[in-house]
Amino acid sequence: MILEERIAKSRTTLFKAVFAELTNHHNMMLGGKAMEIMDEIAFITATRFCRKGFVTAGSIVDYKKPIPAETLIEVVGEVVNVGTTSLKVSVKIFVEEMYKDSRLECVDAEFTLVAIDQNKKPIKVL
Repeated sequence: MILEERIAKSRTTLFKAVFAELTNHHNMMLGGKAMEIMDEIAFITATRFCRKGFVTAGSIVDYKKPIPAETLIEVVGEVVNVGTTSLKVSVKIFVEEMYKDSRLECVDAEFTLVAIDQNKKPIKVL
């Protein structure tokens, strides 16, 4: 399978409603909750890409806009770079109002994940 096909097949999306358990006292989604969801999507994307075990080695997150309560989010993960033992996954969060036709990118992140074996030692991604 060529790399572009593998990337396309591993693209991962999640839709979620932003309710009170995800928000702070300003009725905005907690940054830590967003990070938790993004890290999970990055892990799933990497795993689907090559069906190996992964750990997160780092992340860069740009919170562009707050995510209000009572909205819908779409979280999208896609492999953007493949190294020898690691890969990078782009994760974006888009917000949609529940009862209006709107869509806005709110968070843009990049996660670096390392492929590991049963002994937690780095192994080749491909």
